[in-house]
Amino acid sequence: MTANPVRAVSMGIARERVDGREKVTGRAVYAVENDAEAAVEAAAGAGRPLHGWLVTSTSARGRVLRVDASEALDHPGVVAVLDHTNAPRLADAEDRELAVLQDDRIGFRGQIVAMVLAETPESAREGARLVRVHEQAEPFSATLEGAETYRPDPSSVGSATDTEQGDVEAALAAAPVSIEHTYTTPHEHNNAMEPHAATALWRDGTLTMWDSTQGVHSVASTLAPMLGLEKDRLRVLAPYVGGGFGSKGLPHGPEVAVALAARWAEGRAVKLAVTRQQMFPLTGYRTQTVSAIRIGAEPDGRILALEHAVTVQTSVIKEFVEHAAVPARMMYAGPHRRTSHRVASLDVPVPSWMRAPGEMPGMYALEVALDDLAVATGVDPVQLRVRNEPEVDPDSGNPFSNRRLVDCLHRGAERFGWADRPAEPRATLDGDWWVGTGVASATYPANFFPGNAARIAALGGGRYRVSIGAVDIGTGARTVLQQIAADALGVGVEEGIDLEIGDTRLPFATVAGGSSGTGSWGTAITQAAQQFRADHGEDPDPGVHTTSTAESYPDTEHLAMHSFGAVFAEARVHRWTGEVRVPRMLGVYSVGRVINPTTARSQFLGGLVMGLSAALFEESVRDARFGHVVTQDLATYHVASHADIGDLQVEWLDDVDERATPMGSRGIGEIGIVGTSAAVVNAAYHATGIRVRDLPATADAFL
Repeated sequence: MTANPVRAVSMGIARERVDGREKVTGRAVYAVENDAEAAVEAAAGAGRPLHGWLVTSTSARGRVLRVDASEALDHPGVVAVLDHTNAPRLADAEDRELAVLQDDRIGFRGQIVAMVLAETPESAREGARLVRVHEQAEPFSATLEGAETYRPDPSSVGSATDTEQGDVEAALAAAPVSIEHTYTTPHEHNNAMEPHAATALWRDGTLTMWDSTQGVHSVASTLAPMLGLEKDRLRVLAPYVGGGFGSKGLPHGPEVAVALAARWAEGRAVKLAVTRQQMFPLTGYRTQTVSAIRIGAEPDGRILALEHAVTVQTSVIKEFVEHAAVPARMMYAGPHRRTSHRVASLDVPVPSWMRAPGEMPGMYALEVALDDLAVATGVDPVQLRVRNEPEVDPDSGNPFSNRRLVDCLHRGAERFGWADRPAEPRATLDGDWWVGTGVASATYPANFFPGNAARIAALGGGRYRVSIGAVDIGTGARTVLQQIAADALGVGVEEGIDLEIGDTRLPFATVAGGSSGTGSWGTAITQAAQQFRADHGEDPDPGVHTTSTAESYPDTEHLAMHSFGAVFAEARVHRWTGEVRVPRMLGVYSVGRVINPTTARSQFLGGLVMGLSAALFEESVRDARFGHVVTQDLATYHVASHADIGDLQVEWLDDVDERATPMGSRGIGEIGIVGTSAAVVNAAYHATGIRVRDLPATADAFL
């Protein structure tokens, strides 16, 4: 059945996180803290859990000649050292990122080449230090500059690799005003508070994993065939997850390693927590991007032609493409446009999802280019964006389900005091600080993933159990799904709903990613609740239940589904040192109905902080001589901290989009980071008259 719109009673009301008390008091149990099953095994005489520690390669490409584990095995507490010669075999080793300890090939520096198992974490760590890996290094390529590129498969981009409308070259040649610049973003690494971690227990032909993941079902569907298991023989649980920002949306090598170790140690649980340093090569990252943008326009700023050509890198062992040119296809009006993606395949770790993959670096480039166009035409940056507002989606030709970017720009300009902004850059000096303001637009697709299922069961007394295999990675999913379920079933939240999530024994749920969770899972819950009412009425007997799968809801064939926003920033740049500070920032968003203002505000603020951090600080530096990232800790890879954050304000328009979901909501998890870096860089240009097009915008760029 198709879900009908839901009457909002609990939705839209600010509620505290239902798991907040457990988290702030330390009672929330994370992946390697789970000792319940291990305690059972210990009582049965199987022993306490083993602790794993990874040994990684020091060559960027080559072969493992020999692993000498003799010293490690002599160390007290060390039980075993697994390598490619003695680790359990995988049934499917096609995915080279996940096929750990299966052969002697080295595809990047930092690859897993051995795993130490010991009675304590300390013994495992020391044992790993004592392992001697003899490697044969081979020539490698680890830098994007000068590398040969190719046109990737559309499946890696998520849509067409290249697009073209009209005659871009002719329009650019004839345009009265034109700009042409290159904008770059560096490698950036997801650094969630909880590192990637898992506890695994293999018993009676069944593997149970407590995993720090964004999708329990995606882990099971990926790993089960690799391990030669039926899917019902692999149970994955994720009761609490300490953040992910995309990097936990796909399984990575460490999860396979702990599963193999658990098979070796059958009957004893194995725990593995990836170190902060090991996260840099082993758990994904945002690839470096190079965006070449050309825009031709009328003197009043109306865009005639736009080209966005992106070059990124991927790994030799597995292709991943940052689809950074895609937003340029639908963001602004203009009859002639061209987008393209080219990829260099390097001997480096595999890139992966990082908050707003594609949209974050792509919109950074596009929105700084719009500011360059505003300077070239002399048009106010806000007015320039309004003037290029399309009537329909320029890419598909479909009407937007809801597009209120202009409202966001006008509301933000009013709140931020944009009208008082000097037209010329480098016009305001406050003591030793140049002061300026900047703006950028934000967008993110309203993603909906079909196939999610939910089960509704009556408990009696007007109470229901709602079950779905979704994962709350710290965004507040537990809280908002309870609110959605309460409204769909017509009961109160606390007195009416028991929610079960984070377990593959629950109905299928897609990954917590792409800002799709609330919309996709909430639609499944709504549909299941409506089917339950149709099956059992409004006063059901205890024990009756209904499971329903949501295959579709939004009409994506005939409608363009996107959220929009506008970010305003003030930058202060020290005239002698070049230091950049951002004392205030404002984001105004149109995202449909906001289910819970408390958790939504946290998501928007987190996105703004990440965007500011990317603008001014974050940069993973790869040493071309050895192929590894040298900034692999939180001392040298700086992320914005309290001292870097000024006055952050967020606001959302009063909005309901029932063409997107039956709740009227669209995703909010990622749009906060989109455009934010550009707003900061544009403000720094207005303060100083110095245009920085390469992130991060560090102090030396302004001297």
